[in-house]
Amino acid sequence: MPLLLALETSSTVCSVALYKGEQLLGSSELQIEKSHSSHITVMISQLLSNCNVELKQVSAVAVSGGPGSYTGLRIGSSAAKGLCFSLDIPLIEVSTLHGLAAQVIEATPNPERFLYCPMIDARRMEVYTCLLNHKLEEVVSIAPVIVSEGFLEKELLEQSVIFFGSGASKLKSLKKGVANALFINSILPSAKPVGRLALEKYKQEAFEDVAYYEPFYLKEVHITAPTKNKVN
Repeated sequence: MPLLLALETSSTVCSVALYKGEQLLGSSELQIEKSHSSHITVMISQLLSNCNVELKQVSAVAVSGGPGSYTGLRIGSSAAKGLCFSLDIPLIEVSTLHGLAAQVIEATPNPERFLYCPMIDARRMEVYTCLLNHKLEEVVSIAPVIVSEGFLEKELLEQSVIFFGSGASKLKSLKKGVANALFINSILPSAKPVGRLALEKYKQEAFEDVAYYEPFYLKEVHITAPTKNKVN
């Protein structure tokens, strides 16, 4: 059975998990903002040690590929690519939104009754989101969306939709009184669903090109130089 190392750094959560096939051997998680770059390699090393696994035994690295924090995604992808290059093993990408949804679907009785809408805060009233069924098939594709009262209005007339993730609170007040709009708090990105979802991709050999892989930022990132104070 393959040993899959999973990384999740797309948000304020820094998380790593190790799987042997479908079996979770161990995981580690920090919820300290801006800690990823200084902790990710230490967390990987400690996790492998705790599970009595050597780095050279890892079969593939799975990474949460976005959308999410630009800096966080860069750190996660850099760590994953570095490991894959040095070990000559495959790189697997898992959608951050699919990883969020997998947590809710697995904990929902009769999950086929609902649609699932993971939402990642993208500042102001914008979110990164999509709409999924219980098989993680996209009913509405991943996109940046400005939250409004009419968001998913048609879908909510036909079926119950569960909203969750860091951006869901922006919609909650707008959907007050809508019977089919259900909200769950405290669903955070985690490496554990990343590892679970990566196993099927590993079996299908759905690997990324390590040399050219870039995270799914969804929007272009604009970096500007700081403005210097002018002297009159």
